[in-house]
Amino acid sequence: MKRTLSLRLILWYLLYGIAGFVVLSTFTVSMTSKTMLKQEAHNLYRESAIIASNYATTYYSRELSLEDFQRQMETLEQYLSGEIWIIDKNGKLLIRSNDASAMEHALSGTYDTIEGFDIASFGNSYSQTGTFYDCFNRDMLTVFSPVTINYKVRGYVLIHKPVNTIITNANTYTNLSFYSVGIFFVLGLLILWILTHTIVKPIRQITDVAKKYAKGDFTQKIAISSSGEIGYLSNTLNFMAHELNTREEEQRKFISNVSHDFRSPLTSIKGYIEAMLDGTIPVEMQEKYLHIILSETERLNKLTKSLLDLNQFGRHGIMLDKADFDINQLIRNTLLTFEGTCNKKDITFEVILTGKELYVKADMSKIQQVLYNLIDNAIKFSHTNSSIKIETRLRNDKCFISIKDHGIGIPSESVKKIWERFYKTDLSRGKDKKGTGLGLSIVKEIINAHQENIDCISTEGVGTEFVFTLPISDREN
Repeated sequence: MKRTLSLRLILWYLLYGIAGFVVLSTFTVSMTSKTMLKQEAHNLYRESAIIASNYATTYYSRELSLEDFQRQMETLEQYLSGEIWIIDKNGKLLIRSNDASAMEHALSGTYDTIEGFDIASFGNSYSQTGTFYDCFNRDMLTVFSPVTINYKVRGYVLIHKPVNTIITNANTYTNLSFYSVGIFFVLGLLILWILTHTIVKPIRQITDVAKKYAKGDFTQKIAISSSGEIGYLSNTLNFMAHELNTREEEQRKFISNVSHDFRSPLTSIKGYIEAMLDGTIPVEMQEKYLHIILSETERLNKLTKSLLDLNQFGRHGIMLDKADFDINQLIRNTLLTFEGTCNKKDITFEVILTGKELYVKADMSKIQQVLYNLIDNAIKFSHTNSSIKIETRLRNDKCFISIKDHGIGIPSESVKKIWERFYKTDLSRGKDKKGTGLGLSIVKEIINAHQENIDCISTEGVGTEFVFTLPISDREN
């Protein structure tokens, strides 16, 4: 069975919790016991020091009877929950708080003696654990304080407390820690389960829709309204799907337009050639149709060149051969190529150029292509006996080049679409049957490659003006 993200997260959390409990049950219990023993030894030592400096000193100074001393030690035993011994330097047991017979022996002059007693066995510490010279049948925590009178050690106060009692107290605190950690672990597991389902559910939805995107279905939308990272991801994927769907539609439209623009002249060429071969077109009329075939091949050649240009401009990092050149002179030279066409339509040029020379910094061949396409468009859509105004002007270190015709104009709803590949307005379709619909797309790509701007201002039935910018060269500054 394939593990889901939520299952993996819960499994990892459980492993983490188990590891935490193992650490808690080993290191924490051990450290708690050691800490409690150390703390209890410190507390008992403090009490033994008080007994040695107050009660025992008074007894050794004969200010307190042995019976009274015994009663006080019995009372303190109840308070400390530990057995109190008073012994001399040689290990003779004088007082034992829970056994009055030691006192009776002391009164009779006979003492219980701790075999092998040596205070040096404590070393540098004031406490030790064990059976204390086999006096006990279980481990005891033993602390001592010397009884000092006139700077001489007369004996020792020993306090014994069962180790298992201290460990039991430590385990009580440890159990409380276990209960607290267990409660937080369960609450954490519940929160993790809620969070994983809150996250995993939209991720599953995104995954399902992404699979449809992979199959080419970009119509599906991810319905997640979250404002967090998941919501941002879903919105990004929705935007991506919209863009891909738009690109796919544009690609289909592009292929359809290319196919149509190639099929139309090819059909004409094929039809005329077949008519010549089967004799439908007589020999004396073949020259006329051969010119038509030549015109159609030129149209195909122009379409192919335009497609290659667009493919070049569409790549990132297009290389431009920028140089300083006179834009006024380039405009004059470009206008010369349209002299014959303008004479046929009685179209004149009104040229208003700033200065005798005006240098800009750009790729001259590409800008010449821009001028050619814009002027060619202006001539195509201008009325007979009209004029085309071409102007250059300076503003804020930019050169503005304007080409304005007095022709059929562009409908307002089509102005924004004229830069699309193969786009033709309804007005232009009847007037420009030989156009490819790629000229303005190429113009836009070239100007964008120069990181400059181009605008179109048009009024239907009045005319159209194209204005683009170029940077002024350093020679003009």
